Amino acid sequence: MNVISLIYLPLKPYLFTHSYLYLLLHYFKQKMKMFIIMLMTFSVIACFYAGVGTGEPLVPALIIMGDSVVDAGNNNRLNTLIKANFPPYGRDFLAHNATGRFSNGKLATDFTAESLGFTSYPVPYLSQEANGTNLLTGANFASGASGYDDGTAIFYNAITLNQQLKNYKEYQNKVTNIVGSERANKIFSGAIHLLSTGSSDFLQSYYINPILNRIFTPDQYSDRLMKPYSTFVQNLYDLGARKIGVTTLPPLGCLPAAITLFGETGNNNTCVERLNQDAVSFNTKLNNTSMNLTNNLPGLKLVVFDIYNPLLNMAMNPVENGFFESRRACCGTGTVETSFLCNARSVGTCSNATNYVFWDGFHPSEAANRVIANNLLVQGIPLIS
Repeated sequence: MNVISLIYLPLKPYLFTHSYLYLLLHYFKQKMKMFIIMLMTFSVIACFYAGVGTGEPLVPALIIMGDSVVDAGNNNRLNTLIKANFPPYGRDFLAHNATGRFSNGKLATDFTAESLGFTSYPVPYLSQEANGTNLLTGANFASGASGYDDGTAIFYNAITLNQQLKNYKEYQNKVTNIVGSERANKIFSGAIHLLSTGSSDFLQSYYINPILNRIFTPDQYSDRLMKPYSTFVQNLYDLGARKIGVTTLPPLGCLPAAITLFGETGNNNTCVERLNQDAVSFNTKLNNTSMNLTNNLPGLKLVVFDIYNPLLNMAMNPVENGFFESRRACCGTGTVETSFLCNARSVGTCSNATNYVFWDGFHPSEAANRVIANNLLVQGIPLIS
C-alpha cells in the first residue's frame, strides 16, 4: 500500500460528508498558505546571506543616522563629553580599537552591513576616511546624545538631527561629483537609510529636565517628537530616499542606568515599568505616524524596526537567550557607567562581555547587538525585496 493510500484510508469514511471535506480542504489551504509565506521569507533571507562577503551588496549604499546606539565615531571630532574613543570601549572590535562605538565591539548596524554584503562599514562622516570612493557605499552621520528634539543634542554639544540631514545633503553633492547625477540618484534611491534615535530625548532630557516634565506628560512629549520625525522623513524623501528604516525605542526601563536612576528605592533589580510604558506609547505613535507617511509619500518603503521586544526578551530572559547577566552592565559596577564614566580604570569591569546583555549603563553588548541585528534582518525584508 503506497503513502497516498495510507493517508486516504482513515479519511475515506468522511470524504463524502461535506462538512468534513470543507474542513479538510480549509486546513490544507491554510497550511499551504503558511508554507508559501515561510518559503518566500527564507528565500529573501538566503539572498541576504548569499551577498555576505561577495563584494556585491544587495543595496548600493547604507546610510545611518541617529544617536549613540549607531554612532560609529562622529563624536570623536566634537567637543563633547559623550564619547567612546577610549578603552575599554572597542576592546572586542577589530584590532581591539576604540573607534568611538558605544560598545565593546560591533554595533547592530555593523552586523546589518555585513548581512547586506558590504565588505566595509559605513564611514563616520566626520572622519578622515569619509572621502572619495569610500563614500559610494554609504556613510554614518549619527551622533551620541542626539535626538528627535534638537534641544537634546544641543545640550550635550552633539550633532542635531537637522545638522545630520545637512551633512547628508553635503554627502550627496560629493557623491554626485564623483559618479555623476544619474548614477548618484540611483545610489540615493536604492540605498537603505536607517534612523535610530529617541532614547536620549527621554533618558537624557525629558526625565531629568524639570521644565520639560512639568510642562508635558510623557504622552504629550511623545506627540511633540512626532513632528520632527515626520519632517525628517519628508526631507529624506525629498532628497531622493525611498527605502527608510526607523527603530522603535528600546525598553527604556530595563537599561541598567535607568534602573539605578529611576527605579524604586531599594529595588535595583527590576525594570522600571513606567519607563517601559512610555516607550510602548511612543512606539505606537511612531508606527501610526509611519503608516501615514507611507500612505502620503508615493513609492516610499518605510519600515519600523521593533527593537523593543527583542531587547526586552533578552533583559527578562537572559539565560534563555544565551546570557548570564541582564540587570548589570559589563563596564564598572554595571549600574550607570557610560561614556567617560566607563573607562580603563573602571573597577569591576567584566572579563567576558558575551555573558552580558548590556555593555555599559545605556548600550547593548556586541553579543546583544548581534541578536538585535538578526531580528532587523527579518524585519527589513521589504527594504530589499
